[in-house]
Amino acid sequence: QVQLVESGGGLVQAGGSLRLSCAASGRTFSNYVMDWFRQAPGKEREFVAAIRGSGLTTRYADSVKGRFTISRDNAKNALYLQMNSLRPDDTAVYYCAAGYGSSLYTVPNYWGQGTQVTVSS
Repeated sequence: QVQLVESGGGLVQAGGSLRLSCAASGRTFSNYVMDWFRQAPGKEREFVAAIRGSGLTTRYADSVKGRFTISRDNAKNALYLQMNSLRPDDTAVYYCAAGYGSSLYTVPNYWGQGTQVTVSS
């Protein structure tokens, strides 16, 4: 089992920045590809970003490329999402997820509870 707890969400004005964190516990963190997903009201959950266990390789959704940066600290069992140039359409509940494997397309096995990000115009 892997437990995931997100933090860092909140209300921010358009153009602002937020940094989300995800604390992981339970298994060897570096064995897991870590992801961020988000779900806006009335919409399906969508992929945002992924990072391999080594932290050296990442993948992003086109909608956030160049604005968001995913990173991890394996010594702290922590995952991060730096979000810059936020837009109102980034408003969503953001979820941290973990998938056992090495591919950036690994399907997550574990999910956090989510943290709300609201971007005002």
